[in-house]
Amino acid sequence: MGRFLGYLTLATAIALVTAVAARAGKLTLSSPSIIEGGIVPNAHVYNGYGYHGENMSPQLSWADAPSGTKSFAVTMYDPDAPHPGGWWHWLVFDIPADAQGLAEDAGSGKDLPAGAVQSMTDFQTTGYGGPCPPPGKPHRYVFTVYALKVAKLGLAASTPPGRVDEAIRRFALGQASITAKFGK
Repeated sequence: MGRFLGYLTLATAIALVTAVAARAGKLTLSSPSIIEGGIVPNAHVYNGYGYHGENMSPQLSWADAPSGTKSFAVTMYDPDAPHPGGWWHWLVFDIPADAQGLAEDAGSGKDLPAGAVQSMTDFQTTGYGGPCPPPGKPHRYVFTVYALKVAKLGLAASTPPGRVDEAIRRFALGQASITAKFGK
């Protein structure tokens, strides 16, 4: 009987740890139009460089932020770009901790949460710039949300994308990504 109670106690402890871990969750990112492994729809493709997309940033939603999250940042990055270090298409930071996502076309500057900052991209502009790879193999576009342990990064909209990325990673508590492809 004693051995049975020992197993029961161990099983109860494991169930309790599992339940707590499930409640703590892991930061997740979702979108109705950007699907993991899918193709970026034309609504989110750049309008220029031979492309005729609508250049609207996608709607993004996140959940299960880590404890201690004080703000969020969102980036869109092309690691396959023929440019040293890839290509930054979108960087948004200082998104308030109570935000649960970004509306479609928030990258145009409308419907951004109060206080959010869109910084310089590799297009040398602020705001969203959709996929526009050179002809050939499709490129990967990585949309990432970061939960940050600071409310503000203290950076200006004119900050170069590499410096913004460094600051985001320095203060990240967690992250979640969706990778989609696009090519001509």
